[in-house]
Amino acid sequence: MPDISLEEILDKLGDQSIAAIYRHRVRTQRTRRNLLPTATRPVNIEIMHTLLGIELKIGRQRLLCPDLSTARYLATFARLGVSELAIPYDITRIAHLADDLESAWHRMIMLAEEAVNPWNQRTFARLRRRLIENQREAVLLAGSGPLAPGTR
Repeated sequence: MPDISLEEILDKLGDQSIAAIYRHRVRTQRTRRNLLPTATRPVNIEIMHTLLGIELKIGRQRLLCPDLSTARYLATFARLGVSELAIPYDITRIAHLADDLESAWHRMIMLAEEAVNPWNQRTFARLRRRLIENQREAVLLAGSGPLAPGTR
């Protein structure tokens, strides 16, 4: 059993959680909806630099990205298992959001690691899974906006 509860970790994250950043800093501006491939089980998320450009690899599927910032932005939500999300139209804002979202991800995992006995991997995995589910549900609740032209 963890020394700290899920609610306490979410309180510590406060406005620096992934869902809060998405809700207050992404959804409040003009966005377009993007669809991500999702997996039924946890998969490896990797940003690849190829001859064709930057690709986000989600399990076995590859998604071509216009730049590294967009790939980093999408990778954070792919780790959560989000299938639909909003991306700002203004591409100059994506890099800063990607930095903040990655920091929020790492801080969330760090707080989960600190909350449990370092030798109890099962408890850590359960707490991590609950945090991810909580953040995914909050992002999905915030919505993804209208579908961008030319996407399915």
